[in-house]
Amino acid sequence: MKMDLAPAVTAALLFTAFHLQAAPAVSSGHGGAVATVSEQASQAALQILDQGGNAIDAAVAAAATLGVTDPFSCGVGGGGFMLIYSAADDKVISIDHRETAPAYFSPEVFKQDGVAMEWQDVVPTGISVGVPGTVLGWQEALTRYGTMNFEQLLAPAIKVAEDGFMLGENFNRISTINEGKFSRFSSASQLYLKDGKALPVGTHFRNPDLANTYREIAAGGARAFYEGDIAKDIVAAVNQPPVTSGTRVLTGSMALSDLKDYEVRVRQPIHSTYRGFDVYGMAPPSSGGIAIAQALNLLETFDLSTMSRAEVEHLYLEASRLAFADRNAYVADSEFTDVPVAGLLSKDYAKERAKLMGEKASAKREPGDPFLYQDDPSVPLRPSNATLGQESTHTTHLAVSDREGNVVAYTFTIEDWGGSGIVVPGRGFLLNNELTDFDFSAPHPNVAEAYKRPRSSMSPTIVLQDGKPAFTIGSPGGSTIITTVLQTLVNHIDLGMSLPDAVNAPRMSQRNGDTTLVETLLEFPGSDQASALEALGHRLAETDQIGAANGIIFNDDGTVTAVSESKRHGVGTALVQQQ
Repeated sequence: MKMDLAPAVTAALLFTAFHLQAAPAVSSGHGGAVATVSEQASQAALQILDQGGNAIDAAVAAAATLGVTDPFSCGVGGGGFMLIYSAADDKVISIDHRETAPAYFSPEVFKQDGVAMEWQDVVPTGISVGVPGTVLGWQEALTRYGTMNFEQLLAPAIKVAEDGFMLGENFNRISTINEGKFSRFSSASQLYLKDGKALPVGTHFRNPDLANTYREIAAGGARAFYEGDIAKDIVAAVNQPPVTSGTRVLTGSMALSDLKDYEVRVRQPIHSTYRGFDVYGMAPPSSGGIAIAQALNLLETFDLSTMSRAEVEHLYLEASRLAFADRNAYVADSEFTDVPVAGLLSKDYAKERAKLMGEKASAKREPGDPFLYQDDPSVPLRPSNATLGQESTHTTHLAVSDREGNVVAYTFTIEDWGGSGIVVPGRGFLLNNELTDFDFSAPHPNVAEAYKRPRSSMSPTIVLQDGKPAFTIGSPGGSTIITTVLQTLVNHIDLGMSLPDAVNAPRMSQRNGDTTLVETLLEFPGSDQASALEALGHRLAETDQIGAANGIIFNDDGTVTAVSESKRHGVGTALVQQQ
């Protein structure tokens, strides 16, 4: 890694060279479209579309570039969920490349002296690292639905990593938050800190190690990552983390076979209907598709068109509360536990649960019994309600479409901002801390087990109307991903907001807790909107911002509109091909 602090004039020239011009957060046109949190990533996707690639190709190019420019949220050291609408097949497909627990794992790994460890103590350690799935996920998507190869699609990311770019406020803000974690590891300190502090805004940042890693993947495909020298370096970093002098951390026991044996899952997506729309989301181990569908089923029992905005938002919060009560109790990796998917998605179950939604805010809810609404109600598991475990709010989401009508909604992550904090020495990428998404205390469906995928809240969503794409939406934000996507759907469908307005409206997140999380960035506390909800009994708790959504809407006139954030996460970039 090389770094220099350029003088002001040089910095300005470099900014122009690397960032082109200020990119829009909303863009419309007749071509393919992309929305991401990074201008370079959106430009990479547009470049691939202009070269004749399809949405799947462009999504991989954007994702690889995000691994350079947004490395604290995503990268090849993590995993994710890709939702694809294939125009040729006229169907929605999901590709699960979530990280898995290594073979040595059991619930006891997260205990010391028989007591569950604290989440924050586990994150910056080798035991938090799951087997990465991103690279094999990209390859699976390209093999099935893409038209280009890794050499073509990684080229834009390699150029950004090799040439460098100017660090903005958001990069500096996140790395400042991570100074303590990065300072534990020599490789992270060397890449992201200077004298123990975050690199300042305006720094010209390069990551040639990551460029070389991408070159190896471009030449050798996923096999180079999972069986070659990269795999050996990952295992070494997990089992013998590159700690700074005087630092001690818990070490993992990952094996080369854990990487070699990793498998992608191509799953049926969750499908539900809402007011004439077909809503597609991710199946377990993601909890997002189920929770969003269940909340929409609850809301569909009400005629929201006759209600005030405050009444609609009140019911949205209550529906989310009930959905999270069940989500927390029942959803986990369906290869390890019987998730009552049919019951949770049952319209009849929603009608029964909706009876709990009154005119005033309720207290914490117990889970219902969706097994009664299954075709086979014999499954004995009836877990009691679980407290929402700590879950990072740091992920990224991108949306891409092409002229042929293909659509990709892709959420991927390394979990916490900066993941485990472990940069693989000589490789330029951070390893995830995804295994902290398991519940640390048994019994629970989401306890850690060998080869299991931890429950996720990632919620890439594609919405169809009359069998064709209407819009797509997704967001980062840990468990607030679910509420961000759900609220955006309610804003757009029920409150009649345009998709840009729906994305940029103040967010509120209720996850079956004592308080509802609201944003200070959009000045929600103290607003008339907040007062109206407080009058209905909602207790508000403040945070800076919630989520960073990206989406695309397919307009009636044949145009598309790409939508990203205008304020959150340093402002996103939405681009559409020109005729």
